[in-house]
Amino acid sequence: MDIHRDFAQIAIVEDGLVVDAGRVDCRPEALRKWAAQLTIDDQVALEATGNSDAIATLLSQHAGRVVVSNPLKTRAIAEAKIKTDKVDARILAQLLAADFLPPVWLPDDRTAMLRRMTTARAHLVRQRTRIKNRVQAVLHRNLMPRPPVTDLFGKTGRSWLELLPLPEDERASVTSLLRQLDFLGAELTDADRAIAQQALGDQAVRRLMTIPGVDVIVAVSIVAAVGDFSRFESPDKLVAYLGLHPKVRQSGNSPAIHSHITKTGRASTRGMLVEAAWIAAKAPGPLRAFYHRIKQRRGFQIAVVATARKMLVLAWHLVTKDEDYAFARPSLGAFKRRKLELTAGAPKAHARRGTGYDYNDKQLRRFERDLVEKSEQAYERLVASWQPSRPAGADRIDFHPTDKEQMPTKA
Repeated sequence: MDIHRDFAQIAIVEDGLVVDAGRVDCRPEALRKWAAQLTIDDQVALEATGNSDAIATLLSQHAGRVVVSNPLKTRAIAEAKIKTDKVDARILAQLLAADFLPPVWLPDDRTAMLRRMTTARAHLVRQRTRIKNRVQAVLHRNLMPRPPVTDLFGKTGRSWLELLPLPEDERASVTSLLRQLDFLGAELTDADRAIAQQALGDQAVRRLMTIPGVDVIVAVSIVAAVGDFSRFESPDKLVAYLGLHPKVRQSGNSPAIHSHITKTGRASTRGMLVEAAWIAAKAPGPLRAFYHRIKQRRGFQIAVVATARKMLVLAWHLVTKDEDYAFARPSLGAFKRRKLELTAGAPKAHARRGTGYDYNDKQLRRFERDLVEKSEQAYERLVASWQPSRPAGADRIDFHPTDKEQMPTKA
């Protein structure tokens, strides 16, 4: 099936012969009527598109097997010199018959819902950022000074905005933008509450939140992107799934060339992992020592991506082995969990100490911080004698964030 929004072009392979079978409407009633003709011996192939998951779910109730192919890997269609709906449908059918079709994993209902929720939240965040940038542009083109406060859109920042001598039309624009910002802020609060309610009873989210820099939004984004962690037989497979492994080019007797990361998979989750890595690079612990070790040789940009990769490997181990992060700070973990409960709508504990109150104890925080810093120093002593190594015959390496060090680029 070559899927479009309104219809799907059908091609059938049977006994080695390929025939065109016309079109079918992509509305539920028409699809159900067409799917009723399928039997348990039939197999259906379609490319991943915006509506492919819904179509695959409907067809899987009748066909013996439904394969949603990865369009990035279906090169026979992408590179075809003659490309029509009929040709695409024929190629998909032939690749499925030969069992050469690269499938994608179909998420379960809850994982699909989490993906939609995190995507909607990311859209709200991008909209807020655009509006804030437009306000800054108004100030810039009217030669206004830089804001004297860190948060221009907080209470103090807005009071400062009201005193600026802006033209009447520009003042109206800023007022309108601030109203939009308030609306999006309320929508973002509702989105955070809905995500927190889904995360409350999720054991994988709780495990991931023990990692420094990982809050509920980052943890839910990882769970939504990965789904079932056990489908990856090793952490390297998970790293490749989210595009944090380097590209490799090698042919014949020539040496392998490692370049930048592939950036496949969900870009939003990868971006959140990098943001979490920035926080982990500032928090005490082995992850900060790892970041500084890579930074000394490769620079901060490669170091933070390498740290994000390390955190994803760590996430695989924590979820599959059902363990918490060994160097987590208990009071900080309790504070994160209590914040999650409050975001989900739990009542505040007025006039009594809540489960996350211990984080307010400065002496306890200092004690836990000292313990984690000692583990960081132990990691630094462990790797102090490590020598850079490189794959045999490698010519150039731009980025390869593994536990073993890599040689820098040849001069």
